[in-house]
Amino acid sequence: MTGHGPRHTGARLLSSWAFYVTILIQSFQHMNKEKKTFLIKVCGICFPLLLLSGQCFISDSAAKNRSVIGSATENDTSYLDPPRVIMNPSETKEYSVETRAFTGISSLAVSQNGRLWVTWYAGETPGEDENNYVVVSTSGDQGETWEEVLVIDSWSEMVRSFDPEIWIDPDGKLWVFWAQATYIGGTWRLIEQGTRAGVWALTTKNPDDADPEWSEPRRLTDGVMMCKPTVLSDGIWALPVSIWKIVDENAQMVISKDRGKTWEVRGGATVPRDARRFDEHMIVERKDGSLWMLIRTLYGIGQSISQDRGKTWSPVVPSTIQHPSARFFIRRLNSGNLLLVKHGPIDMSTQRSHLMAFISRDDGHSWSDGLLLDERRGISYPDGQQSSDGTIYITYDYDRRGHQHILMTRFTEDDVIMRSDRKLLEVYQNRRVVSQGGPQ
Repeated sequence: MTGHGPRHTGARLLSSWAFYVTILIQSFQHMNKEKKTFLIKVCGICFPLLLLSGQCFISDSAAKNRSVIGSATENDTSYLDPPRVIMNPSETKEYSVETRAFTGISSLAVSQNGRLWVTWYAGETPGEDENNYVVVSTSGDQGETWEEVLVIDSWSEMVRSFDPEIWIDPDGKLWVFWAQATYIGGTWRLIEQGTRAGVWALTTKNPDDADPEWSEPRRLTDGVMMCKPTVLSDGIWALPVSIWKIVDENAQMVISKDRGKTWEVRGGATVPRDARRFDEHMIVERKDGSLWMLIRTLYGIGQSISQDRGKTWSPVVPSTIQHPSARFFIRRLNSGNLLLVKHGPIDMSTQRSHLMAFISRDDGHSWSDGLLLDERRGISYPDGQQSSDGTIYITYDYDRRGHQHILMTRFTEDDVIMRSDRKLLEVYQNRRVVSQGGPQ
């Protein structure tokens, strides 16, 4: 399963210009009169030249490729086409780490014998745009060294490949999920018509191998999924899928009764329109059989409860967990306790900084004090897994357009509960860089 042929540089060029023009406009609002006058003069000279060069470049590309300018047409179904799967991407300059201007949103899984897998998405332009592609990397030495073994990238310059998630199912099979979407109305924002997006996956039965055989990509359902699936006590697998449109029951639970062969929507929670922010929800089955959904909102973390196995959900209301509008991570541990990884203390909403781990022994009604994993501003989007030996592995990103780091650390449940100075130091010492994008 290999793919060839670069994505179109014209699209990358336009996306880069759009990103930097946005930053320029924002900065202009805070300049004094003298600086504004100088900038206007410079732009009067430079922008015509940039537009002329861009026009020439796109005109040359258009002879071979359709233009990426403007929104997708209603009859464009390229987001339904299987993507390219590129093996050994480091051998292709197009996908080398040096060419990346964006790196972020990582996910981690651990095979039965301890091989680590991490996925994220990247791009040669600094935005979250149609130039994004998914990267899969693996380590056989506890994260000391990493090798990028897969890139997943749409054939179409109109389609994003983004928001991946990686997961080991109960049968030991490794799943790589990601979203493919196209513009509607020239935006990725949550608007009335939203984006045409779908959750895709490929799998391998041999995640202990450094170079396993992979299945063909297949589309599972509409929407976007960027958080771990949950296996319920009755054996049903549940995907937390978001519909990126302003609709009811947008934070869905999509289930499989046949171990991933087929999928169907069972139900979903409705986030009020004035609180929606991409959802990024996670589902926990509580010990009383109810399902607890935590959802990213504009105000932080909302919650909803289902008493009928996910068919219907209570109104979404603010949870007691304070948080910025960002992804968090919650998971049932081998002990039966819950792990929560979030920014800052339980009762404090910080910026995207101070990533901390907490333990709950009463199904999330109360939480331990936190173990600090990383204090820096610009860290975000934790995800992870506990291995059979009790080690908890967490990945997250740092400075998506600057340092472009994908990071990993490890600790145990006892480390969180004890919170000693020595344990804190060990967590820092366990931190590893999985990937660093941009010029090396």
